[in-house]
Amino acid sequence: QVQLAESGGGLARTGGSLRLSCAASGRTFSDYTMGWFRQAPGKEREFVSGISRNGGRTYYADSVKGRFTISRDNAKNTVYLQMNSLKPEDTAVYYCAARQGLRVITSASEADVWGQGTQVTVSS
Repeated sequence: QVQLAESGGGLARTGGSLRLSCAASGRTFSDYTMGWFRQAPGKEREFVSGISRNGGRTYYADSVKGRFTISRDNAKNTVYLQMNSLKPEDTAVYYCAARQGLRVITSASEADVWGQGTQVTVSS
């Protein structure tokens, strides 16, 4: 299996931007569909965005559609989440996840591998 490591979290103001990265190592990155999830204190982990193995298909939660963009660079074994127009309700620990196969990951139960998470805090 791949191993995943997120980076790029931090503190942003409302309306600001952050870019998260998730670097993969180990098995062939392009064998996996990738996703971003987030978990706020006291809440369940929720789907944010998913991307197909070649990057041709992307999916977003309604809450981030139009503000977040997922992308991947298979040559660099990395998936990104560009977050714009951030809101305080985007505050959470963000996790990347990998699912081997063709089906794009859109549910936490589908993940084969998780990263350790990175904190994103948006101040009002």
